[in-house]
Amino acid sequence: MRALHTVRTAPVRAVVRMQAAAADRDAGMTTAEYAVGTVAACGFSGVLYKVITSPQVLDIVKGVIGRAFKLAF
Repeated sequence: MRALHTVRTAPVRAVVRMQAAAADRDAGMTTAEYAVGTVAACGFSGVLYKVITSPQVLDIVKGVIGRAFKLAF
């Protein structure tokens, strides 16, 4: 928080106080928000794993790599 004694006018001091209070109110995530974020990330990674390991995607990746290096797998 900026030093209030360096701010000269009352309206400016009030704005500085309100900005500091708003910053303190929303400082970070709570434990519940971390838990929800972690569950969402795990779910997304599971879906992504299933998509990447599907036979269709593996064939596409092999084709791209084969054309890039002109190798047959």
